[in-house]
Amino acid sequence: MQVIVLADGQVGPRAALDAAWPGWLEPGALVVAADGGARHAGPLELSVHRWVGDGDSLGEAGIEALAAAGIPVERARPDKDESDTELAVLAARAMGASQLTVLGALGGPRVDHALANLGLLSMPELESLGVRLLAVDASVRRLVAPDPDGGPVRLDLTGRVGDLVSLLPLWADAEGITTHGLAYRLDDEPLLAGRTRGLSNIRDQPDAAVVLRRGQLLVIETPATL
Repeated sequence: MQVIVLADGQVGPRAALDAAWPGWLEPGALVVAADGGARHAGPLELSVHRWVGDGDSLGEAGIEALAAAGIPVERARPDKDESDTELAVLAARAMGASQLTVLGALGGPRVDHALANLGLLSMPELESLGVRLLAVDASVRRLVAPDPDGGPVRLDLTGRVGDLVSLLPLWADAEGITTHGLAYRLDDEPLLAGRTRGLSNIRDQPDAAVVLRRGQLLVIETPATL
């Protein structure tokens, strides 16, 4: 089951999301709004199924309107240790998500929030889920290997020829990377932490893939239309 988390950063219009990432929204998806992220629901033609946060962004009137509409509201203390987006991600997991898509996590005036949201990809609670941070201009996922049996991990990437795919190692070198359907092929090769070799590869087939033997990679897709 897909759960959409609406964070309070920039999202972009629904038409732009649909054009950039066809099929990003699965039928029957549930929506958790993180504080002011609830304001994205209307323009995106989404219904909110749960709201979480401390209310400093949405305000009392907005929270009261959600409650009056019968939407479950989970109010947190302002001095909490978690961000509103982290609380929403945990709520999505508790709702039974198998696929988690976070909108509004990458754009906005606060770089620290964007970096913190990227860090959410490393949460142990999300290891069994397919997690994607999505914006009009970027899709970000984390690939971690080896798998529980000690083998390599594969991520299939279906999209348009010409789209960009960047592979960035996290925290340390990533080893044994093999790519399929990308113009600049890697064949069981490493990408080194702090280096930029994996930046701006190009999809040359609709069905591409990345295989990783050991380490962590951020897999960042960017529409060629940008």
